[in-house]
Amino acid sequence: METEKRVELVKQVGEEIITEAELRELFETKSRPVAYDGFEPSGRMHIAQGILRAINVNKMIKAGAKFKMLVADWHSWANNKLGGDLDKIHTAGDYMLEVWKAAGMDTGKIEFVRSSDLLKNESYWKTTMQVARNSTVKRVVRCAQIMGRKESESLSASQILYPCMQTADIFELKCDITQLGMDQRKVNMLAREIGLKLGFWKPVVVSHHMLMGLGKPASGAMDAVEKAIEMKMSKSRPDTAIFMDDSEKEIRRKISKAYCPEKQVEENPVMEYCKYIIFEKFPALEVQRPPKFGGDMSIGSYEELVKLYKSGKLHPMDLKNAVAEHINQLVEPVRKRFEKNARARKLLAEVRSFEVTR
Repeated sequence: METEKRVELVKQVGEEIITEAELRELFETKSRPVAYDGFEPSGRMHIAQGILRAINVNKMIKAGAKFKMLVADWHSWANNKLGGDLDKIHTAGDYMLEVWKAAGMDTGKIEFVRSSDLLKNESYWKTTMQVARNSTVKRVVRCAQIMGRKESESLSASQILYPCMQTADIFELKCDITQLGMDQRKVNMLAREIGLKLGFWKPVVVSHHMLMGLGKPASGAMDAVEKAIEMKMSKSRPDTAIFMDDSEKEIRRKISKAYCPEKQVEENPVMEYCKYIIFEKFPALEVQRPPKFGGDMSIGSYEELVKLYKSGKLHPMDLKNAVAEHINQLVEPVRKRFEKNARARKLLAEVRSFEVTR
């Protein structure tokens, strides 16, 4: 594939790319640069982690990246997820892999690496210590966003170590591209700043969009990254997120309650579902409504949807019903896998029994 086509695919993933020029140079000098994403096993998976992540990872693979997925079990442990129970964290990691197999992620072309295996290498802790030695406590605390924390929170010593470990992950995995969410931006920038100083390299940062939760957006003075973190869907607020094992009834209930102001496109989570998921997976958004309300509609692009919605020709409830129908179709294969596969069914039952902790 030509360099420009590869770059364009990555631009579909990255809300921000640092830098596009470096990405282009990387594709011109490496046939298969290494890209990675990582996840904390911390409970049930919502559609931003499931469907949206599958869309983004598949595009990176199509662009020619060799993709590595870090199962960040020790990071989850350090961050006290699932009560700091490492066995539960491992179970949650296995569950997430089962979800991705059914969600359309090209798992056969991905190398899955557990952090518990990665840190067995002597070099891992040496790299982590090098990062720590070359970073101030103040700078590391500013990276608290990557753990879903605020700088003002009282952090445990393990949470102080976490950003140093995540920075080390990049170099231990030999990653040319960090393809994580906007909430991970600060630690990726730390890696860029100290990489050459430590004898490594400066990774290209591809930060993908963070899907909004279904509730009313946050207000107040925040920078763009802080606002994205505050507004993102979260498993700690279950009514703001569609989970990959939700029933059709639950999906319809949650979306019917979603914040979706009439004629407003910006900061509208239902419109976000259309832009980042539905038009990526379906050729059109099919809207069903009675003839007295204008009849059925087939909307072929997000741009067309924006015009219709802004003009008031599409009512919020009709939009919600259509979005719920399409999201349910995407979640259905996952539900079926967990119904029919005994191992997957057991994992889901265990994960559902876990108490989610921040």
